[in-house]
Amino acid sequence: MDDAQLRRDLREAAAAHRPDRARILARVERGLADPAPPRTVRPRRRTAVVVAVAAAVAGVVGVAGIVATGAGDRRPAGPAAVRPAQPPGPVARAAGSIDPGSNRWWAQSDLALTTRTEVFGLTVEVRVARTGGVVSTGHWRTRPAEDFTVSVTGEADALVYRWTLRPGRTLPPGPHTFAAQYNHAEGVRDASADTYTVVLTGPDGGRATLTGGFGAAPRQGGTGTGR
Repeated sequence: MDDAQLRRDLREAAAAHRPDRARILARVERGLADPAPPRTVRPRRRTAVVVAVAAAVAGVVGVAGIVATGAGDRRPAGPAAVRPAQPPGPVARAAGSIDPGSNRWWAQSDLALTTRTEVFGLTVEVRVARTGGVVSTGHWRTRPAEDFTVSVTGEADALVYRWTLRPGRTLPPGPHTFAAQYNHAEGVRDASADTYTVVLTGPDGGRATLTGGFGAAPRQGGTGTGR
């Protein structure tokens, strides 16, 4: 049999074929009446299921990024924390100068502090740079001595004088002076490296900080400079 005859026979057989619809329906009915036993599925953790579902969704819709977490990892959204504004500190000004009574062997650094309101906390620090022969000889202040604790500390680069207002004491409005005294090598001492820091606290906890220096030493017999 040649190829052409074989093709004609196959076409005729296909055209003559009629499917047995009754047999097909009977097989479908038997399958519905006797379903296959259910498969045993091992339980999985909730987190794994959520991740799997998220991954499937990402693959279908093309989501750029999905983060899936378990129920215990969720955190409720809330308003952002707002830091309360700090109350303003006391209004004050300060100026440092070398006392005009200083001489070629001894000097006094004066810190003039003026406050406009009552101060409930105060720390005054004067740093006298360790130039040649600097040695502390004392200190004083215009307020009562029992209102303050005072210390003089020797550091590698400076003598540090510190006055701290005692708890329960206050500083009234007005002018106040804090003085650091010291010997030094003979001659006119350069005070340009000396500094001061003043920290003031108001009744509501507001703080203010003043900083500055004492400038160069005045000429012998001149007056001190401040800034």
